[in-house]
Parts: sequence; C-alpha cells; structure tokens
Amino acid sequence: MNPIERALGILLLLTGGKLVPATVLAERFHVSLRTVYRDIDRLIALGVPIDAERGAEGGYRLAKGYLQPPVALTRNETAALLTAMALVRSSRTVPLANDLSSAEQKLLATLPKAVHGLLKDAERIVGIEPIPPDIFHSGTKAEATDAWQSALDGFMTGILEARRVRFDHVNPSRQTRKSHDVEPQGVMFDRDLWYLAGRCVDTDTLKVYRADRVHDLEISGLRFRPPKDFSIQSLLGGAWLSHAMRRWEQEDKISKIRLTARQAKRLSADWYYRHAVFTPIANGEILISIPSVDPGRILPLVRWLGPGAELFEPAHLRQKIASEFAALANEHSSSRLEKSA
Repeated sequence: MNPIERALGILLLLTGGKLVPATVLAERFHVSLRTVYRDIDRLIALGVPIDAERGAEGGYRLAKGYLQPPVALTRNETAALLTAMALVRSSRTVPLANDLSSAEQKLLATLPKAVHGLLKDAERIVGIEPIPPDIFHSGTKAEATDAWQSALDGFMTGILEARRVRFDHVNPSRQTRKSHDVEPQGVMFDRDLWYLAGRCVDTDTLKVYRADRVHDLEISGLRFRPPKDFSIQSLLGGAWLSHAMRRWEQEDKISKIRLTARQAKRLSADWYYRHAVFTPIANGEILISIPSVDPGRILPLVRWLGPGAELFEPAHLRQKIASEFAALANEHSSSRLEKSA
C-alpha cells in the first residue's frame, strides 16, 4: 500500500467520530507508529481537520461533517445551481466571498465531469440584469470597496461564531461617525446593497446598518447567545425601514410636505417614502413627515412631485426651493422665448 492509499484509508477510519489510537492505525496498515505520525501530519498539512487527544485513551478523529456523501445532481438541478451562482456573481459584494470561491471549487470536484463545463460556463449561459441606478433615491447607490467586503465578512463571521462585533458607522446626512458594539444576527440584500442587522448593545435595540457605511469592523472576544426567535425574514418587505424611520423621527429634524391625495397615493407606493408618516389634513390633502432635512433628499422629492406639493418645513429649504422655482419660471417665460427666436 502506497502512502496515498494509506492516507485515504486513515481518513476513512477517522470519520466514525470515535477516537482511534495511533497503535490501532499502525496495526491496521502494518506500519510503524512513526509512519502513522507522518501520515497524520501530511493530512493536517493538506487542510484535513484532524483532532488529536493525548493520553492512555487518546487518539485521532476527523472533525464531524468534514466528509460529505457524493453529490448527484440532475441536469435541471445543475442548471438551477448555475443560475444561483450567476446571481451571486452579479452582486458586487457577498458575505465570505473567498470562502464562497473555495466552496465552489470543492463542489465542482464532487460533481460528475459531464457537468463541469456547464457550471464553468454559468456566466456565459445565464445573465442576471444588474439593478439600474436609482436616480430618484441617489443615496441607494454605492461603489464596492475592500472596506465594504471586510465589514460584510466580519459581520458574517460574528454571526457564525456568536461573537460581538465593534465598528464605526458613518451617517452621511448628519456627517457623523459613531462607534457601535453589536451582537450580529443577520444580513440582507436589498436594491444592490447589503444591510447588517444586529442588537445594539448600548441601546438594547435591533438596528440595521448599511454595510458600505461600516468601517474598521473588529470581532470581539465576547460571546453572546443568539435569540432563538429572531429571523431575518421579519425585517424584509421594508419592515426594518419602517422601524428605523420611527427611530429617526426621535433623532432627526423633520421635513413636512403638503400633498394632494393623488400625489400621496403615488408616493405611498415608493419603497422608501411609503414608510414615512402620512397625515390627512383639510380639503382631502395629506401632510407627509420625513425624518430628514437633507437638501439632497428633500429638494429632489419636491421637484419630482411638482405642482400641488408644498414644502412647509424646514423654512430654509422652503426658501431655497421657492428661489429655484422662480428662476426656473423665469427661464421658461414667453419673453425669453421671444428674444431667443
């Protein structure tokens, strides 16, 4: 028996979960203890997770679940798998990207050679249209960076190891950078962005952070017990945004815009603004309250709404939009058109 065959034999013997003494391995393969030690070292060097325990009752065993049964996929299942892989690749960042790449290579190695070409051609066969830029909500687009990937990887590692994470979160509207100590619980992908959900230790509340705004994430040595009743599904459908807006209403200044019933109905279908507060006022009109006074967010909204919408608060933005509309009206006056003719 050559060393490779013997190493494979040892590997199979260690999958039972029980400790196998080195003397048993030596007797089974008719080699010396020294040879067994070299074989074990060789397997460990190749990345095989072998646990060793010393003592009279010690021995070796393979980490549970390391060896998986052969994967037998139909052609349709293979097509479904390559579609999923193409979808993942279309995202600019994914959790644990390096681990995903190595897992894909291991998966390919377990599949029949007949489907290797099909999987390797996934990008050529399956096309995933990227989400187009959201011109109206300009803040929902972000360029992928190493820091973004690092934050996503670190947060996912915190989830898997049930360890707290520490990081700085940047709020562009307030132009602030604040430190957070968080017990990570889940991640979600929405509109080409990754969001990190976890319990903020300081406030004891569940918060959602945009991954591209997280910097200098570190995994803490403090472990925590993940809540059994938590599911990331509870935050989907904009639920997380609705909760966040209620919190922002307590922390930020408010913009108020008067709308017609038709404009309010149209805006209530928007993925973001439908979670704002809509309050009926006189003559069937609606007052929408938005927890932001950022000109880059409020002024484009008023321009988009057009006639029938009136910005009540804040006063400085009301004055700014009035001056802008006056200049726009002047540009479109008939007298200027006559002069240019």
